[in-house]
Amino acid sequence: METVDVIIPVYKPDRGFLTLIERIQAQTVPVNRIILMNTEQKYLDRLLYGTTLERQAHNITVKHLSKREFDHGRTRNQGVKLSEADVFVMMTQDAIPADDYLLERLLDHLRKEKAAVSYARQLPTEDSGEIERYTRQFNYPGESCVKTKEDLPRLGIKTFFCSNVCAAYDRETFDRLGGFVNHTIFNEDMLYAAKAVEAGCRIAYAADACVYHSHNYTHRQQFHRNFDLGVSQAEHPEVFAKYPSESEGIRMVKGLVAYLSENGMKNKIPYVIIQSAFKYAGYLCGKNYRRLPVRLRTALSSNREYWQ
Repeated sequence: METVDVIIPVYKPDRGFLTLIERIQAQTVPVNRIILMNTEQKYLDRLLYGTTLERQAHNITVKHLSKREFDHGRTRNQGVKLSEADVFVMMTQDAIPADDYLLERLLDHLRKEKAAVSYARQLPTEDSGEIERYTRQFNYPGESCVKTKEDLPRLGIKTFFCSNVCAAYDRETFDRLGGFVNHTIFNEDMLYAAKAVEAGCRIAYAADACVYHSHNYTHRQQFHRNFDLGVSQAEHPEVFAKYPSESEGIRMVKGLVAYLSENGMKNKIPYVIIQSAFKYAGYLCGKNYRRLPVRLRTALSSNREYWQ
């Protein structure tokens, strides 16, 4: 039987993180180890103090690192090196399995489709507004699919779309392809998927494997996040120069405006326009980050340690 590990980067976790661990432990597929790549030990210690998890963490491995050491690609690669499982599942600390079959279904798609990676559907949380709900549906529809190199003319950049919020990786393929980019500000999951597709591998989207995960970002947060997105794309022209993402973003905004209009929420359209302006401004600044002084890059980024 295949062994499965779950790897989670952790930083300043809240009590929802305890729910995540409980639901991972309750999965129909037994988890061999849960590997926590924890940034700054004091925050995790503070959360776990006196909890059941602290006393019963028989299959949990914790690797502590400083905030300065964290990197989206390298930290995850370090977590993989701590694993000897046939399959590892990358998750984020704010993704909550929708049921006990999450891992079972991810593995089913991974093996049935002979894929390099299978990623889960992200459902909006209860506190999500209409705009975030539409965005989740746009990026994570209700139908599963498999993406290959043959889909590039039709799907473009969407062929490489894959999210480490929750994704299962075949370890043998991961090692053969060289893992994640070691130093990256963003998009380590998509960069790996692009490498896998170009190598002839398959990417599986498992719509029946679901996690609750969404954000209600402010305009400022959207700017910082999209600045990092732009930096990532500027640093990897081998992927994003050939398959630009701007058209996909425009398609989503047009679809959102139409959705709001058709459902009696035209009053929300100005908010969407302002939000889109912040996102695009951040993205353009990130794409042109080499023209900016380092201090300004640091101020505009949501990942300030990346520039140090």
